[in-house]
Amino acid sequence: MGGFDRILTTHVGSLPRSAPLIELLEAHEHDPAANSNALQTRLRDDVADVVARQVALGVDLVSDGELSKTSYATYITDRLSGFGGASRGRAAQDLKDYPDYAQHLIEIGGTLPQVGQVCCIGPVAPKSTAELEADLANFRAAVDKVRPKGAFMNAASPGVVSVFQKNEFYPDEDSYIEAVAEALRPEYEAIIEAGFLLQVDAPDLAMGRHLAFARLSDEEFLGVVDRNVAAINHATRNIPAEKLRVHLCWGNYEGPHHHDIPLSRILDGVLKVNTGCLLLEGANPRHEHEWAVFEGVKLPEGLVLAPGVIDSTSNYIEHPELVAQRIERYASVVGRDRVCAGADCGFSTFRGLPNVWPSIAWKKLESLVAGAEIASRRLWS
Repeated sequence: MGGFDRILTTHVGSLPRSAPLIELLEAHEHDPAANSNALQTRLRDDVADVVARQVALGVDLVSDGELSKTSYATYITDRLSGFGGASRGRAAQDLKDYPDYAQHLIEIGGTLPQVGQVCCIGPVAPKSTAELEADLANFRAAVDKVRPKGAFMNAASPGVVSVFQKNEFYPDEDSYIEAVAEALRPEYEAIIEAGFLLQVDAPDLAMGRHLAFARLSDEEFLGVVDRNVAAINHATRNIPAEKLRVHLCWGNYEGPHHHDIPLSRILDGVLKVNTGCLLLEGANPRHEHEWAVFEGVKLPEGLVLAPGVIDSTSNYIEHPELVAQRIERYASVVGRDRVCAGADCGFSTFRGLPNVWPSIAWKKLESLVAGAEIASRRLWS
């Protein structure tokens, strides 16, 4: 991703869905046979619109907005076998400290209630490629029309699947992660074969600490990071690093986040992932300061950082000058050729539950592009 004469721009993946699409997706969830043709037509048209809108704003590396997915982590239950039943989900440790606020977040749609999540109840294996094939076809048609500088498609990491879909079948968590990794490999490779970059979403490497592994010590959690990174590397073993992006975050919700494990604690383990681009939070009040963590850190050969320079949980529209300053901080410690301007997380992580008002999300992306232009002029002057 290096070698350009300016800072490239991207984001994490999910973008606001239109109201008609949300209505069709909800109807399809209750009755898969209902309005199937209407849903497919709407998805094709909305993906074309969302890709064209990104290019019009000046975003370099674009996505399909994850428009077809219920969420970045739970969509896999439609594509892999072995999931069913229901279990009580896991509550984040920071929200447990403030239960009244946690209930408020649920009521306003700022986070999901921790009930009714499916779990692993049988062997995990690829089940159907129909939805993936439709996503790839819609994205290819949209990209071919407007020809962005680059295009990526998201897929869940093995570790985040285990966080949201508890294991109630395999003898241990290691066996479960290994099975999920191998089951996800065909999807990973299909995205590459279709001509897109693959983005593996791995919040388990950070958020997992205060969500699924709150009872562990930091040292024990670092073992989880090593295992989950190894699973990503195994599942992407046939994919060149320069075609892989990996995203980690501490949870895309406006909470206290005072139990977030510091980036400095997990960085050594995270940097073992075989990727060409690491996307991480860099704009919210809990993690903006962590640009300094990279002072004196030798990054793996070819690795580019894509820190969030716009927040994904606040309706403040960042000033382009602030965006530029955030970019320049990272450039000052890793070099201008090792920085790509991104967002902290997605703008519609769960269908119909946007943290940022849809029209404001697009305005924030506009500010991202403007800030990158300012930073580029100064960094290449």
